[in-house]
Amino acid sequence: MSNKIFFMSKFFGRFKKEEEIPIVEKEIPIWEDRIFWVETLQKIALPVLMNVKKDSLRKNMALESKSVESGKFAYLSAFARVFNGIAPWLELGPNESEEGRLREKYIYLTIDAISVAVNPKKNDYMFYNEPKQSLVDMALFAQGLLRSKNQIWLNLPMDIQAKIIAELKNTRLIAPYENHWLLYTSLIEAALLEFTGECNKKRLTYAIHKFRDEWYVGDGIYKDGDDFASNYYNSLIIHPFLNDILFVMRKYGLSDGEFLDVQLMRSSRLSSQLERCISPEGNYPIIGKSIAFRTGIFHTLSQASLLKALPKNLEPAQVRSALTKVLRNLFEGNQNFVNDNWLTLGLNGHQSDIAETDVNTGSLYLCCAVFLPLGLDFNDPFWDNEFEEWTSLKAWNGRETETDQSIDF
Repeated sequence: MSNKIFFMSKFFGRFKKEEEIPIVEKEIPIWEDRIFWVETLQKIALPVLMNVKKDSLRKNMALESKSVESGKFAYLSAFARVFNGIAPWLELGPNESEEGRLREKYIYLTIDAISVAVNPKKNDYMFYNEPKQSLVDMALFAQGLLRSKNQIWLNLPMDIQAKIIAELKNTRLIAPYENHWLLYTSLIEAALLEFTGECNKKRLTYAIHKFRDEWYVGDGIYKDGDDFASNYYNSLIIHPFLNDILFVMRKYGLSDGEFLDVQLMRSSRLSSQLERCISPEGNYPIIGKSIAFRTGIFHTLSQASLLKALPKNLEPAQVRSALTKVLRNLFEGNQNFVNDNWLTLGLNGHQSDIAETDVNTGSLYLCCAVFLPLGLDFNDPFWDNEFEEWTSLKAWNGRETETDQSIDF
């Protein structure tokens, strides 16, 4: 299928780079924001999905890896992370709008790509349990399935569903580290519970007990195991995984699912902190590991927007406006792409030194987590309300700005 099907120049070619004006942000018509988000989603996701469908990802992806071991799981990383981020958008399903027809094409494309990825006879078969790192992306893939159950999981052929279930169960051979890795095993068990009605309850609940009972520091922040470090892992993995696991547990009446209410309030608090991290210019602090994941660090803020779990003093439109500014900084130009729109290692351009040893080209596609709010309908306040200044932009423009308030639960 030609790429021309997916890029509609009349609909998506309306963007011009805005002038750089310090502090004062240029207001853009609200419909332009969503078009830009969808256009950016396509720019990042299409090379991965189309190549998996054609069984050519290994052949064509411009792979950069800082270690041989890291490169082994790059292809699963790229595919799982793209799918994870765009899944809520796919879950909206097709409709008669231009975007709805485009979404329908991506639904079929994703289903075809999954069918290749789980087929051991294909070059792009990628669901294997070695090296250990594969557990990470098997969990991200499973989370994508949970986020798109109606449009993807239920439309997969039964034999493909059976293969996926077998592959998810095979991850039980992998022993997770005593940190956020426990959430990977838990999420996989939550997916198995949702799709089969059965799971390994110990693997499902162990991570919940650790984070709830032992690793909560306060003010919406968890330790990543016994030690604490300043980084974005609370947003990248910990909160989004806890939320999705607990939703499944509550659905099936498991007692630990009662923790969901408190957990969502903690995610709400972290979302407030993340929104305040976005500068008037659309930049953010370069703190801790995984900076090369770019917009992936806003996973929790994007998920809270999707789940309507933002704090009451944080308007959805100001989150959209802030994240749009960040997206424009990073992806409106081509500085973060190489060759045929493959992501390049770095933050803003090729900066290999900013990436850890286990980071590779595939890892970078966790940036797609920012696209979760596309799972909200166009008429949702996140998309429908006018541009609104985000917290740091208001503050530095001298406007009234509420004090930052911590939580104690």
